[in-house]
Formats: sequence, C-alpha cells, structure tokens
Amino acid sequence: MSPSDTMSPAQSLADDLAESRARTLNLIHPFDDGVLRGQHDPLMSPMVWDVAHVANYEDQWLVRALGGATILEGIDDIYDAFTHRRAGRGALLMLTPAEARAYGETVRAHALEHLAAADLHPDSATALLRRGFVYDMVVKHEHQHAETILASIQLLPSAEARRLQSVVSPAGVAPGGAEVRVPAGSFMMGSGDPCSYDNERPRRVVHLPAFWIDTTPVTNGDYEAFIVDGGYQSERWWLPAGWAWRQETAAVAPQFWERDGHGWQRWRFGQVDRLRAAEPVQHVCWYEADAYARWAGRRLPTEAEWEKAATGVSADPAHANVGQRHLGPAEVGAYPAGVSSYGAHQMLGDVWEWTATDFRLYPGFVAFPYPEYSEVFNDGGYKVLRGGSWATHPRAVSVTFRNWDWPMRRQIFAGFRCARDDV
Repeated sequence: MSPSDTMSPAQSLADDLAESRARTLNLIHPFDDGVLRGQHDPLMSPMVWDVAHVANYEDQWLVRALGGATILEGIDDIYDAFTHRRAGRGALLMLTPAEARAYGETVRAHALEHLAAADLHPDSATALLRRGFVYDMVVKHEHQHAETILASIQLLPSAEARRLQSVVSPAGVAPGGAEVRVPAGSFMMGSGDPCSYDNERPRRVVHLPAFWIDTTPVTNGDYEAFIVDGGYQSERWWLPAGWAWRQETAAVAPQFWERDGHGWQRWRFGQVDRLRAAEPVQHVCWYEADAYARWAGRRLPTEAEWEKAATGVSADPAHANVGQRHLGPAEVGAYPAGVSSYGAHQMLGDVWEWTATDFRLYPGFVAFPYPEYSEVFNDGGYKVLRGGSWATHPRAVSVTFRNWDWPMRRQIFAGFRCARDDV
C-alpha cells in the first residue's frame, strides 16, 4: 500500500496547496524586486501583483469564507481583478515582494488551521467544503496564475527572461494520417465532477454529425506555408474584424517569430532558436487561427467537436506535455500514449487550442461559488480555448475544462487544430 492510499483527504489537500505555492515561489525566485514590481507589458500584471493576488484569494476563500477574520485590512480592492485592469495595476500601491510572500505565509497558516477541522464529506452542511471543493478551487487558481506569470516572463527583456531553465522537450514520431474521423452520435458533454467549475456544468447529452479533425495541432511548418503563400497579405482569408486587427497590428507572423537571413526563428524566454517545424505553432490569436483554417480549406472545430474528439484523454504527465516540465510544446507525436479514443494526439497539453465557439454558459447553468468566475463573461465576446498547454498544471485541466479569451490575444500559449465536415 502506497502512502497516498492511506493519506487523509485533508492531508492530500494540504500537500496540493503546498505544491501550488512552491511552484509560484520557484517561478519568481530568479527575479529581483525591480523585475517583480515592473509593469513590463500592458497585457500582463506586475508579477508581484499575481503573487499577492493568489494570497488574497486564499484569504477570502480559505479563511474568511470559512469563518475566519481578515488577515490584512484594506487590500481587497487592490487585488480585485475585476476592479483594476491589468494595464493599470503597475500604478497600484501594491505589497512589496517580501510583504506579498509574508502575507501568503500568514494566510496559509490560517488556512491550514481551518482545513484541519473542516468537514469535507459529500454531505457537509457547508457547500464550499463538500469533497474539498473550495480547497481544490484555490489550488487550481494558483496554478492558473503560475501560467499567467510564465506569460509575463516571456514578455520580459531577454536578459531577464532567460533565467528560466528546463530540459528539451522530446522529439516526435509523425502519427499516421493527417486527420481522424469522429462518427456521428451523441456523447455526454460537460463534467459530472462536483469539484469542476460551474461553467463545465451541468453535464448533458449532445448529438453531433460526423466530422474530421486534425490528428495533431497545426505545426510551425504548416503555419509557415500559410505565411509563404501570402496569408497575411490576402484579405480573402480573414474575417472583417480579423483583417482590421491584422492591419492595425501589422502582424506578419505569430508573436515572437522574427525573420533572419535563413528563414524564421523564434524567441522563447530570452533565447532565440530556429523554428522546430514539427512543433505545434504557439502564440497565435483566434483571428490568425481562423484565417489559417480558411486558407487550408477547413475550419476551427466547435467546442463540442473538440471535447468529443478528446474522449479518453487524461492529463497524466506520462500522456501529455503538461506541468511546465519543458518551456514549450513538444513535437507532434511525442506522446503516443495520450492518444484519444478517436486517434487524435496531444489534445491535452502543449498548446491551448482555439475553437470556433463563443464562450456561453451551458443550459441550466448555476453560478457557484461566485458569479465573477464565469457568469460575467457570458457576453459572446470571448472565444473558447480547450486542452491546456505545456505550462498548465495537470491539476488545472481536463477534457471538459473551458478557457476563454479575447480573439486578438497572442501572449497566451495558444495554438489550434483544424476540422471539417464529413462530406
């Protein structure tokens, strides 16, 4: 019997909390206070804001929501993501890095005291505690901000960004066939896990006609062919909003790509390297993904198609490039053990995948535990991404997890795959 077989639910959650905090602190450790406090790009918060924000979130949900007193007065407004847009957070009177760390330590001590006495049973009188829901939510939240911090580090000047180190991702073996067919039929869409997010529920039957979907994400080599064929210069492939974005930004390639005398190279955490043709393309926005799909005579999959095609996939690190083991995607075909029931590779990990679907709440949606997580985004302006990336912790992603962002966002670790009707 392994230690995990005899570990209490409370101890398991305490270990998860410790792991998520260690990841955050390890990420910021190489950087001095000036870097941590700096607003390096209007799209991203100062990293120290994220550090204090996760502590404040834990203060609110693992201390105050469970009956404890406020740890530090007067800072809730500063760390409210809905009150202050990212571009203006650098001007806030934030905690210093040392103060943010100390605040996190104090909050954690109080949170663990509450955890030791918490009723985590499925029928607990406190809905937040049932099956440890609120602890799971806080763990996932901190892992999500670790991915956000990684996106901030990618935008740092090269001398600072190259402080991160990782092992090279594995080479891939080209899977057989460029696409797989998903037959017509019904499937259960959404999550039945009581610890899933409110926007993943309720689970329901969805019927889809047959369709084809790419076996792997679109690669750098695939995308370079679009560039060479004048994809960024031809309005015919772009939706009007996408063409307006392309003209406004003067984009000619994915973010962090640049041309030299021998072709394309890319910047990643302060290092410049030749493109790996077999690696999934990364740092493309929804407009670019949609334009590529039109150029290729295909389309982006709907959210439902993506989820059905991903049936049978798990975020087990042996089956997917997740958890920040590598600082980028692995070549396509690198994780054959993680193939879906329909034969699609790398549906989880490597790159978030844009879908054709606007973010909307499922029929029968009930907000829990607060409307600002999902409900306030239900306006049709955001596009759904699925599958997680190499930077996503396995605890924070599944085949039912829904991410969303504005269609012009490129700093996130996003790519895509294409689909087509079965005709």
